[in-house]
Amino acid sequence: MPHYLIGDVQGCDTALQRLLETIAFSPSRDTLWLLGDLVNRGPDSAGVLRRLMGYGHSARCLLGNHDLHLLAIAHGVRPPHRSDTIADVLQAPDRPALLDWLRRQHLALRETVDGEDILMVHAGVLPSWNATKTMALAGELEAVLRGPDLPDFLRRMYGNEPARWDDSLQNDARLRVIVNALTRLRFCTAEGEMEFGTKEGAGAAPAGYLPWFEVPGRRTADVTVAFGHWSTLGWLDRPDVLALDTGCVWGGCLSAVRLGPAHAHELIQVKCEAAQTPGSNGN
Repeated sequence: MPHYLIGDVQGCDTALQRLLETIAFSPSRDTLWLLGDLVNRGPDSAGVLRRLMGYGHSARCLLGNHDLHLLAIAHGVRPPHRSDTIADVLQAPDRPALLDWLRRQHLALRETVDGEDILMVHAGVLPSWNATKTMALAGELEAVLRGPDLPDFLRRMYGNEPARWDDSLQNDARLRVIVNALTRLRFCTAEGEMEFGTKEGAGAAPAGYLPWFEVPGRRTADVTVAFGHWSTLGWLDRPDVLALDTGCVWGGCLSAVRLGPAHAHELIQVKCEAAQTPGSNGN
């Protein structure tokens, strides 16, 4: 029963199909974990969603910032960006089913595979959160996304403040920190203050900030954290970190990792032809 992690697909259904053919994926035998940003910027977001819906429990998906952006547009909360390519979902005859499936996906997943404890998120984890707390906080957000107050929450979701976590946070402020950490985080301070303006690689950290996974003493260092979101970081394989956004939609590859015992992971990649214009990366 092979298990695979897959990085940001972003609407590139043809590349996803070729990747699954390359690994000889069988939904009756294998398990896929997709690390978010299923849609947008690529040419066939609706095709990606239909494909993953059809795989049932064999494809377990995280929500990324682009997926939440689609939900916000669909509920009239945000206008489309000029570079968005999600009209195929919004105009689809099965739009209600696609959007309902999307809102029921996860903000974090945790699995043990061949003895390895793996925490999966789209973007990052704040240094004060351990894996158990991360799952609990993700569950709070998932309950809102799946509940009747989704449109109201989406209206209040956007913003960079509060910039750091406090256990006393409540209501919108609490949920905003959770969503920003799990779907947008790249850099933070040692105290967990987040920064969202920098989208370059790990070496471009602003003064006083670090890549979130380099913060000394972060409480998820005892598990393997798998994430996407950071195409300028690219492929990273460490005992405590697996980064899988290899920039498919920006002219790179779509990546899968077959998980193996003793961190013996196999990287499988296919080239993506649906490259966007350089500099248009809105991740």
